[in-house]
Amino acid sequence: MNSPRFWTVVALLAGTALVLSARGNSDLIPSSEPLAQVPRTIAEWSGTDLQIDRQTRALLGTGDFLSRAYFQDGNPLPIGLFIAYFPTQRTGVSIHSPKNCLPGAGWTFESSKYVDLNDANGKPHQVGEYIVALGDNRQFVIYWYQAHGRSVANEYLAKTYMAADAMRMHRTDGALVRVTTPIDPTEGTLPARDRVEAFTRQLVPMLPRFIPD
Repeated sequence: MNSPRFWTVVALLAGTALVLSARGNSDLIPSSEPLAQVPRTIAEWSGTDLQIDRQTRALLGTGDFLSRAYFQDGNPLPIGLFIAYFPTQRTGVSIHSPKNCLPGAGWTFESSKYVDLNDANGKPHQVGEYIVALGDNRQFVIYWYQAHGRSVANEYLAKTYMAADAMRMHRTDGALVRVTTPIDPTEGTLPARDRVEAFTRQLVPMLPRFIPD
């Protein structure tokens, strides 16, 4: 627990808590559409809602959540979409990093990197790309933090922006977006990455309706 990473997280959380406490209850919460209205058809993928169990909801806290599997005709490998949107992030209510949640569920990270991914409109977004494994199950994962028109892959930078926006804009709303797909051992990593990136490019331009700029 004496690693620089640990103390960086502690400092960021403590600083953010102080900022939010000093501001009182003055968050501006912009209007947005509920995540349940995210289109069930995105390009050639069709989605089916997945249940979020009670224990997971309790862990996530107060917010709006979406878990959905998208399928493409002729392809048995789904795209998994999870979005957690928090209209306000105060002490005890904040976005949980997959870097903490996934290992807690038994997943290990085989690789990780930050990349710029252009959406269907050509706009660049910073995202994290990861390969995770649990036994023989391997998944390709893209995730990022989105708030106020900004896409950020790094959790520490996301916290820093949140504290700055709390003072500057009186807003602490934000979301985690995670897109996953299984890696078929017969096809390798590249087709899985192409599949999840293609879906993400189509998804991202839709998100401001649900995660306000």
